[in-house]
Amino acid sequence: INAAGGTHHHRISFNKYHPGYFGKVSMRHYHLKGNQSFCPTINLDKLWTSVSEQTRVNAAKNNTGAAPIIAVALLGYYKVLGKGKLPKQPVIVKAKFFSGRAEEKIKEVTGGLCPGGLKPHGVRFIKC
Repeated sequence: INAAGGTHHHRISFNKYHPGYFGKVSMRHYHLKGNQSFCPTINLDKLWTSVSEQTRVNAAKNNTGAAPIIAVALLGYYKVLGKGKLPKQPVIVKAKFFSGRAEEKIKEVTGGLCPGGLKPHGVRFIKC
């Protein structure tokens, strides 16, 4: 649609067939922040299903004490919740946030938390 004369000699047809075509709608918000509360979560019972089958088999066979690392943020989750159980094998979970119950359950399986809490990129390590 050509808008030549839309506010002058073609105003009648613009008002009739294209109401609201001209003019502003509201005020602008210059530095609009996105969703501040975006925090996708994952439960402990779904944690091992996000790891490949080969990694699970290798972790079960491993007797040297080395634990697989599950980087939850790379899977698209920020917080680990405590629903479900973990298998009785060591694991390192890297996430931005942990619920209290999830932290307790991971400590039971792996032996403890790494001192220091938050690491440089906002990622917290739970180690065996």
